[in-house]
Amino acid sequence: MSEEQEQSGGFFSNLKNQIITGAGAILATVGTVFIDEIKSIVGIEDETEQVQGTQQNNQQNQSVIINIPEQKPAETKTVVIKEQVAAPAEKPAPPKKTETEKRKEEGLDW
Repeated sequence: MSEEQEQSGGFFSNLKNQIITGAGAILATVGTVFIDEIKSIVGIEDETEQVQGTQQNNQQNQSVIINIPEQKPAETKTVVIKEQVAAPAEKPAPPKKTETEKRKEEGLDW
């Protein structure tokens, strides 16, 4: 049982590991910022910063001209569609009655 506690650790050992990891990340960030400041003081700077500075100067000197052609309002045409009304069809003739239907009408229902 003691082996399981050593491997998994308790709440405070996990918390301690997280604090140590966070402090390491902070120290790495501070070290990087410090080295960059020293480089800028000494005059040894990265080339990427110089390239960005020249790009900004070039962008300030350039002007952009956009040509937009004259736009005319859309032509509106009214289209009228007339439906042809078909002549009323003649009523279809009722179907012929069979002999049994004739008998039922006469009252000979069985």
